Amino acid sequence: MAFTDSLRSEWLKTRRSLASALVIVGAGFTPAVVIGARLLHADRIAALSARPDFWPALWHNCWESMAIFFLPMGAILTAALVTQIEVRNNAWKQVHVLPLTPAVVFLSKLAVIVGLMAQFVALFVAGVYLAGALPALAAGTAIPPEFPLASFAHEAAFYFLDALPVVAIQYALGLRFKSFLVPVGAGFLAWVAALAALASKWGAMLPYAYTMYDFLKDDRHGKAAVPPFDIHAAAALWCAAALVVGFVLFVTKREKG
Repeated sequence: MAFTDSLRSEWLKTRRSLASALVIVGAGFTPAVVIGARLLHADRIAALSARPDFWPALWHNCWESMAIFFLPMGAILTAALVTQIEVRNNAWKQVHVLPLTPAVVFLSKLAVIVGLMAQFVALFVAGVYLAGALPALAAGTAIPPEFPLASFAHEAAFYFLDALPVVAIQYALGLRFKSFLVPVGAGFLAWVAALAALASKWGAMLPYAYTMYDFLKDDRHGKAAVPPFDIHAAAALWCAAALVVGFVLFVTKREKG
């Protein structure tokens, strides 16, 4: 009951933050660009809709920007925004005097961030469908049939898993430092390092690169040195390790407010 009440409280706090808006804008940006581009070239929509690989091609094209930029950046910014709610309102001392254990506080905030990221991915999947359906409706052609929702949801779940280490690391940084710029800056630098290291063996050591590797795993042009191990298992291990370290840093922090 303590965790449920704390989770409900943490979720209500996000209504006054930019986290929800970030989720909607980030998830809808690429599909909106695709819709706009296709409407500008409405004469090509009928031919595109007739392609047998219409949905897989659209899915792959939309995930390029999502896997490389929006998903890791969304994790960085969402974790920072949620952990800054108490800092901006000078409310950490009020949280610590509540009859809640540190574990409940830590896990309830984490659950909110993970929930927002799950919404982020789910809204993006819906956006991909709209990116294919709306231009077809606008051009007066039939919506391409057989949207492979089960297959796409399965792939999206793996992308979500690959982003969890970023969530865990950024969450630990956000709880440790009061300044919003410290976790965001560190996350951005880690993302840039991962992007630069994609073609080398060192990229496998950076969990910020796992969503990129997932997208580029079938690339034949050598853009990324995809590691030989299971990316998803590595992401789960990195996430667990980062959460343990983050919790230890949280409970041992001297300044509680």
